[in-house]
Amino acid sequence: MGNEQIPQLPPTAAAPHRPAGPETSLFGTAHRWLLDRISALWALLTDRPVSLYAASVLRIGYGLLYLIFLLREFPHRAEIWGPDSPWTPALAAQLFDQTGWNSFLILSDSRAYFELCYVLALVTSALFTLGWRTRIMAVLFAVVVTSFHARAIFMTDGGDNLVLLMSLYLVLTACGRRWSLDARRERLRAAGAGNPPGPVRSAYTQQLRDARITLTTVVHNCAMFVIAAQVCVLYGSAGLYKVQGPTWGGGTALHYALNLELFQPWPALSHLVAEYPMAIAIVGYVTVLLQVAFPFVLFGRLKYPVLTVLLGMHIGIAVLMGLPLFSGAMIVADAVFLPDRFYTFLPHLWRRATRRTRVRQPAPGRAAGPGSVPSQGRPDASTAPDPKRRAAPALQKGTALTTGLAPDQS
Repeated sequence: MGNEQIPQLPPTAAAPHRPAGPETSLFGTAHRWLLDRISALWALLTDRPVSLYAASVLRIGYGLLYLIFLLREFPHRAEIWGPDSPWTPALAAQLFDQTGWNSFLILSDSRAYFELCYVLALVTSALFTLGWRTRIMAVLFAVVVTSFHARAIFMTDGGDNLVLLMSLYLVLTACGRRWSLDARRERLRAAGAGNPPGPVRSAYTQQLRDARITLTTVVHNCAMFVIAAQVCVLYGSAGLYKVQGPTWGGGTALHYALNLELFQPWPALSHLVAEYPMAIAIVGYVTVLLQVAFPFVLFGRLKYPVLTVLLGMHIGIAVLMGLPLFSGAMIVADAVFLPDRFYTFLPHLWRRATRRTRVRQPAPGRAAGPGSVPSQGRPDASTAPDPKRRAAPALQKGTALTTGLAPDQS
């Protein structure tokens, strides 16, 4: 046994490469898809600021809306926010201790202080709308809206709740880069400077500058996504809340709303609309359907007719129920879902319409009507009419005057 020869085994051959099984292939595909989605999301957040025109529309819309709101309530400012309000500063301070709110309007009971605050609120809203020093004005506008909202939280119609949220979100956006005085100043500065060589920066300074630009872009994009999500949550929750009620399910909710005296700015118009119960029921069902489906139609072209119907719905609420601030706030919020190419197309459409209007207008000197008066100066030798043609028919003279041409040129 011990002297037996042990046979030599052949060298082990390399195991042939076996193709990956379906589980491995599926895992690799899912892994690559996930990495691609993460890369695309990161590029979307960091490459460039999105919806700059929509952010500018939000700035202009909410700034102008709040400016009009303050001007409309100017005769009643003392009864709503001032020293004559039944909700006194002492009561407001007690509420602030419980809720954590605050307002600069209760810092003093002086009427002069309140009038100064009101004027500053008007100026802030106007400058924010125009886009002057937008970064600073956005913060001041948010402080103004928050202070006025907290001061009279029980004396508003609910539309300022959305304005309050949007004013806080707009602080984080680059809402002054389009359609603003800041953008105009930058264009003039760039046009005046031409293309001068940029200052030589160190590598550390350039990295800080790039990091600041990236951070600003990310914050702006995240704020715009939060604004869009806020609107989706608002519509979706409103639609789901309506579905739970028996009046909306029965199609009678709008009928009851039209017959409430508190929401009848024009009673005759409300009673006229209430005479068509079938149309009211259809509008109610369409409203609930659009609000529930709103978050799911934003990724296709179906969102454009949905936004159009919602625009008509908000206009109807403003007119029939007397809630212009709420309707205006919702209409401006819907603008965040329109792409930038839509807003860049508007100036071209305006110029095209203006050009067509100019073409339709008659040219100067060739549109003299039958009642126009011919020139009364003495003609010179070059333009003197031929004596042989002085006896032109009256019809020819009338035609010449009508077309604006001299008789010898007809």
